[in-house]
Amino acid sequence: MGKPWTVLTYSFVHTNIWQLFASMIWLWSFGYILVDLTGFKKIVPVFLYGTIAGAAAFLLVKSFMPVGQVDTQYFIGGGPAVLAICAAATTISPNYKIFPMLGGGISLWILAVIYLAIDMATLPVNGPEIYIAHLAGALTGFLFILLLRKGVDGSEWMNNFYDWLFNLFNPEKPQHRRNQIKSTLFYNAKQAPFSKTPKLTQQKLDEILDKINQQGYDKLSEDEKQFLRRASNEDLKGK
Repeated sequence: MGKPWTVLTYSFVHTNIWQLFASMIWLWSFGYILVDLTGFKKIVPVFLYGTIAGAAAFLLVKSFMPVGQVDTQYFIGGGPAVLAICAAATTISPNYKIFPMLGGGISLWILAVIYLAIDMATLPVNGPEIYIAHLAGALTGFLFILLLRKGVDGSEWMNNFYDWLFNLFNPEKPQHRRNQIKSTLFYNAKQAPFSKTPKLTQQKLDEILDKINQQGYDKLSEDEKQFLRRASNEDLKGK
């Protein structure tokens, strides 16, 4: 509790190069699929939610059900965060095909099961709190997509906060640009930005006069009446 930032930073700490390499490979694999399915604005929030959920689960288990060597047991690595991304991508499209050249491809859920088995097998046997923390990360990814399908986007506030923070140091504020653009848009004008005016031709005038002779002036459309008024005010022969 004296170092609250470690709730996030632990996910980026690795003491083994192979552990780091494996985390990066799995993150790239499932992260690429998640971006392909949802766009690039979901991956960072899901990663952070998984990180926080893993830390919270670890601390709760450590506090209420102490097991192992409390003084020497540390929790590091991006396992919960990567599992959150894995679970999110798999929940969206479990039958998403990878390696399509291999007999039609391998379903994403199969890869997710393989990764979960590898992840669980590489965790320390005497640390059940770490198992629970990793599973909490996976559950977070699943719940994120479940809520998203119900219309609750957990990434929206995070993306809005990022945009607000970025624009604090942006010399050209988007709001100012929007106001400038808005003041010059046609829809703010009192009249239409353009009006369709038919070209004065003798043929068109003759057609309107024939219509008047056959049906009467009242049967003319507003455009035809306007055309007739223009023809009477302008020298048609000079056109």
